[in-house]
Amino acid sequence: MRSDKDGADPASVAFDSVKQAKVHNVDVLLVDTAGRLQNKTGLMDELGKISRVIQKEAPISEVLLVLDATTGQNGLNQARVFAQVAGVTGIVLTKLDGTAKGGIVVAVQRELGVPVKLVGLGEGPDDLAPFDAEQFVDGLLGQ
Repeated sequence: MRSDKDGADPASVAFDSVKQAKVHNVDVLLVDTAGRLQNKTGLMDELGKISRVIQKEAPISEVLLVLDATTGQNGLNQARVFAQVAGVTGIVLTKLDGTAKGGIVVAVQRELGVPVKLVGLGEGPDDLAPFDAEQFVDGLLGQ
């Protein structure tokens, strides 16, 4: 289920998607709100609206914040704002396939108290993997 209507209100698209998922007895619906910048108030307001609209039709069981491993301190600021607006339940750390160490994720995890659930190790569809804390620490320490 996907809406390709140019200029459609994102909350309306999410609402319609949830309704269609219910009609078709879909167990899992993914809503991607890519392109949200925490320092853009309008986009954060829109994210909050999307969350509220979805919850009118169905419970939200998971909200994953995707963080780029190359992001520095800005990642922590981003996580704070997203957690306030959307109730983040887990982190997906991408771009761990290069020289990025992703050290900011430790600070984000501690501050938000949510687990790192997945890591992106490349750009292919099979490059998303469950988070392995031991491998992550070894990568940070260069082992």
